[in-house]
Amino acid sequence: MADAFEEDAENTVSIGEYLQDLEEQELEADLVLGGDEGKECTYSKGYVKRQAIFSCLTCTPDGNAGVCTACSLSCHDGHEILELWTKRNFRCDCGNSKFGEFFCKLDASKDVENPKNSYNHNFKGSYCTCGRPYPDPDVEEQLENLQCCICEDWFHEEHLGLESTDMVPRDDKGEPQFEDLICQGCATVCSFLKLYPDSIFAPVQQQTAMNSSKDKEVVEDAPLTVGSSKELNNGSFETPATDNSLKEDCSGKAVLLGENAATNTILSKCNQIDDPSTKCVVGLNLLEAPISLEKSKSMFLSKDWRDALCRCPNCTEFYKQKGLAFLLEKEDTIAEYEKMAKQKRAQHEQEQSAELLNNLGHVEKMEVLTGIADLKDEIGTYLASFDPSKPVTSADVHKIFENLAQKRRRMT
Repeated sequence: MADAFEEDAENTVSIGEYLQDLEEQELEADLVLGGDEGKECTYSKGYVKRQAIFSCLTCTPDGNAGVCTACSLSCHDGHEILELWTKRNFRCDCGNSKFGEFFCKLDASKDVENPKNSYNHNFKGSYCTCGRPYPDPDVEEQLENLQCCICEDWFHEEHLGLESTDMVPRDDKGEPQFEDLICQGCATVCSFLKLYPDSIFAPVQQQTAMNSSKDKEVVEDAPLTVGSSKELNNGSFETPATDNSLKEDCSGKAVLLGENAATNTILSKCNQIDDPSTKCVVGLNLLEAPISLEKSKSMFLSKDWRDALCRCPNCTEFYKQKGLAFLLEKEDTIAEYEKMAKQKRAQHEQEQSAELLNNLGHVEKMEVLTGIADLKDEIGTYLASFDPSKPVTSADVHKIFENLAQKRRRMT
């Protein structure tokens, strides 16, 4: 009998735990599907700024094609499907020339190929520089992967080129405290970010950083950020490479780019242009004097860091030439993708409720609305006197509905 009670206790959860679990599940669905109900192929929308993409290894074992949510459900049901989370500027490939004689069931009128689509080894089921699959069948404990916002590949923390995984910005509870990651391979093309204030880089917990240094028997001050120019001088993180050559500022005067270009105050003259549309935040023509790193190190960016990016004509052209123009597009961010997904979900729920009520007669409609209101009131009343730290049992749920039934009997 005691064992039965112990098993019952293990299967109960508190109200707070239950609500938190629901919220996490909804958030995960929002992030992956973006509120897409999976009923229509997205091909007609062109190259979507960001959407959930899947790879079908049954149809395209070479990993050279991707399909949208609807096609993964309708056209590739029962196939070996890889969930790739989200991809930017992608158009559904389902049924094009890469699929041989297989045609899309939802939209058969598609071009032979989508030349602007980008593919990486994720489409074959490989991730990170180690090329391992996820989940990895050869390991018992699956390691956490982080996605680079530039190449969109996924990386194990220990393969980011950091001196220690303690250099990943986290809070006291171990939760990530950064908005975007730029991997080691993409850090070189993004080295211009070193010219921006340290505030765009996510701070590392100083105690954590010092512990990492102690492990390496190096007595140093804790780094303030990962990716900024104010990092360890022991070789773990480099500042921008010294370029002792003369460059021109926006006025045509020659300036010397030293080890930290941000300290060259003469470049601030570029910020004194009257026209706001041409004012350069960086104070340097990146098209003529790009900054590069001797060695690449992964970067962790803080919340809303993209808002700080310069949008002057020269910098905008620089982003285009480097294939980074998407950094200026709000729709490209995961935060915006999640926000739009939640809005779609809320709108869909409202439409479903409205459709359900519209199909009912006046009497039935009033009964449904009254029933919902009574249920909300009863739950609210019950929870007001309930200890949220205690587990909710089946007896508690039965009690709520018994109270409702008693109220109904008194009214009739």
